[in-house]
Amino acid sequence: MIQINLQEYQESNPIPLTVDERSRLNEFLPSVSIEPVIGQEETYRLRPGSIVGAVEIGDMSVLIKPKIHIQHLLSLACYAQGVYKPQDYQFDFQESETLPDVLARSLTSAARRAFSRGLLSGYLTEEDVLYTVRGRIQFNEQIRRRFDIPLPVELRFDEFTEDILVNRLVKAAAARLRRMTLRSGEARRGLGWIATILENVSMLEFQSGRVPEVRFERLNKHYRTVVGLARLILLHSEFESFHGGVRASGFLIDMNKLFQEFLTQALRERFGVSTTKLRSEYGVPFDQGDSVNMKPDLSWWEGEKCSFVGDAKYKKVGDSRVPNADLYQLLAYATALDLPGGLLIYAKGEENVAAYEVKHAKKILEVAALDLEDTLEGIFGQIDEIGDKVEELRLKARNARAVAEAISLKPLPTARQQPTLTEKQVHA
Repeated sequence: MIQINLQEYQESNPIPLTVDERSRLNEFLPSVSIEPVIGQEETYRLRPGSIVGAVEIGDMSVLIKPKIHIQHLLSLACYAQGVYKPQDYQFDFQESETLPDVLARSLTSAARRAFSRGLLSGYLTEEDVLYTVRGRIQFNEQIRRRFDIPLPVELRFDEFTEDILVNRLVKAAAARLRRMTLRSGEARRGLGWIATILENVSMLEFQSGRVPEVRFERLNKHYRTVVGLARLILLHSEFESFHGGVRASGFLIDMNKLFQEFLTQALRERFGVSTTKLRSEYGVPFDQGDSVNMKPDLSWWEGEKCSFVGDAKYKKVGDSRVPNADLYQLLAYATALDLPGGLLIYAKGEENVAAYEVKHAKKILEVAALDLEDTLEGIFGQIDEIGDKVEELRLKARNARAVAEAISLKPLPTARQQPTLTEKQVHA
């Protein structure tokens, strides 16, 4: 197995790759740029983008380490789903462990706590053909399929079973991790234990974009952590795929998307508002004909009126200045939504706090920063400060709108009130 270790946004040392290996990396990890080393054949420098995690492509194992600690990464990812708060659960890991190992041990630990009270069971509606009556007879199916034949009987009944969604999610997540190369023997044994405990639960595959959500109530709230981890694993992992005879599987997180999702969820909790108030990627028209649609990362709506717009930026900035494209984008949002300004929120280390007053537009574009390498308590303290900035911008927007409405309601001077010009003034 060829092991390639990379760091988010950092260029690697020269790495020898065959033509086939380079092609596979291009196909399965397009976010990693590959540049040939001048003067050396089949030797390249790799530079990852915002995608981090682990992936196995044939006989290559690629690890992309995030800039922030793995503990922070997983805590923020789970929080972004709205499953639980980071301070409620701390991930235990060692620096030498890979992301799949940490996920495997964390899933096992959460499963042991959840299953200590016994596997959760529930009623599952099933349809079957039996020689004894159980549940409700499906008369339409009985007549259609077995006209004038009394047995067997088409039935529908509720089965009290462990084979329910929450257990299926945990089993599927453990199976995904078992397909990856795990360095920790403890991690492998833990996943094997989960498979044994859930032996009577159906093994299903969940596509990354179609992982069902779970509603937690009094009877299943002790499953919240293990199901949250299972959904995280299923959302960001791909089940095995084959291209040209090459197997590929892995767990990958786009830090751009994670940063946006975490920021949105944290601000919603900070203000205690729902998704209908503080919206993420809500489409708004840019032009009068509605032919161009924009989707700002953050927008605050009060009925049909928007009082705040913002954009989250987790990316590598080449110098100390805010990229022009980011300012242009925010200006377009503020203009289309008729707001006096907006807020750019960068991951700290990429940008500094600043404000830009746009010439002739009477709009102020502000920049804030969120340091994800801070402690969890510190991160949420920063969220409070960003929330204060959001509230200031909302207040400015409401005041500007009130002034505009007052001016539009002010009566125009009547014909008697309008001054008339004398003939001499006209000729002058």
